[in-house]
Amino acid sequence: MYAVIATGGKQYRVEAGTVLRIELLSAEAGAEVKFDDVLLVGSGDSVTVGSPKVAGASVTATVQRHGQGDKVSIVKFRRRKHYLRMKNHRQKFTEVKVTGITAG
Repeated sequence: MYAVIATGGKQYRVEAGTVLRIELLSAEAGAEVKFDDVLLVGSGDSVTVGSPKVAGASVTATVQRHGQGDKVSIVKFRRRKHYLRMKNHRQKFTEVKVTGITAG
């Protein structure tokens, strides 16, 4: 069984046991989180597509850890204009492991 969930402005295809890096959640490591924004649920040949969500469907996962991604450099430069702006960014993430999918 698989599902497509929406969290943090992105969509992810998940199955039981899948480990995901999603946008930062305010949950402690080891806590269980529930995703109710399920857009699609599939099992074999049967696929249920929501409009926009599948009613009664949910995905449960456990938080494994929090962290930061790789450093990304942002550079704005105009030649011959004495203009240079440099910034760096590291996106925070939460790593979760999907434990179960319930179809509505």
